[in-house]
Amino acid sequence: MTVLIDNVSPDKRPRHPEKANRPDSEVLRKPSWIRAKAPGAGPEAGVYAETKKIIKDNNLVTVCEEAACPNIGECWSQRHATMMIMGEICTRACAFCNVSTGMPLPLDTDEPSRVADAVAKLGLRHIVITSVDRDDLDDGGAQHFADTIYAIRATSPETSIEILTPDFLRKEGALEIVVEARPDVFNHNLETTPRLYLSIRPGARYFHSMRLLQRVKEIDPTIFTKSGIMVGLGESREEVMQVMDDMRAADIDFITIGQYLQPTRKHAPIDRFVTPDEFESYATMARAKGFLMVSATPLTRSSHHADEDFAKLKAAREAQQARQV
Repeated sequence: MTVLIDNVSPDKRPRHPEKANRPDSEVLRKPSWIRAKAPGAGPEAGVYAETKKIIKDNNLVTVCEEAACPNIGECWSQRHATMMIMGEICTRACAFCNVSTGMPLPLDTDEPSRVADAVAKLGLRHIVITSVDRDDLDDGGAQHFADTIYAIRATSPETSIEILTPDFLRKEGALEIVVEARPDVFNHNLETTPRLYLSIRPGARYFHSMRLLQRVKEIDPTIFTKSGIMVGLGESREEVMQVMDDMRAADIDFITIGQYLQPTRKHAPIDRFVTPDEFESYATMARAKGFLMVSATPLTRSSHHADEDFAKLKAAREAQQARQV
């Protein structure tokens, strides 16, 4: 849902202070093919409410809420919630993102155990852990990611773990700390094409992010790697194809492509709504380029259907290895 009256959180702190003086941009009417299930509606409303209560009781933050994900109703009704660790305030100010920006609070050392407790209570087969950017920390939060992985392994050893990390830009040794904890899936989103980085993701560097994912495979080839981009920001089809080629050169296993949805009038405007046929064309091209898994639809998000996708990812690797033998 687009917030038409911007931009203050319940504690009266501006949610996006760096965007406050930007001119309002037009909010485009969503086409018929973008329809998300309303949160807490339908026969699964009880499960949605239970999921929400477990998150609240464990004093946890989810990217589902902070990033205004359109799939929250569907996912929480199936007990799927993407935990966002290290607080709810990000040190970056990406033009597309609805997460609050500013100076974060100190790390909560008890958070990994609370995340693990929530995973156990939800009975999750697969969990996605993401975070805000923490440029204020010497390791960018790498050890906190590792501690969270270890805590989940201790309480829910059968649960597969997918992490969606920051880029750890200028954080020497941070990536190695996270990879040593051996998540099942290492995801870091490229978000957009190189040409648009300066306006959409100004605090990041495209080739650093690509190299980060490549390094994961070099350190531990058994870990699945995953990355995603948004479309509808002004990129060309040829640019999307080039990102796919760059990802395959970095041996990335899984690509996600979804429609950018503008959180508020102060955020980057939508250039256009990409049609379902175009998404299917992107998916066909990605499969032809050799990705093990592809998810490309208007409502695709990094953690949407992540548990089912992980099972398919493992099966695809097994099939590939069988063909090679």
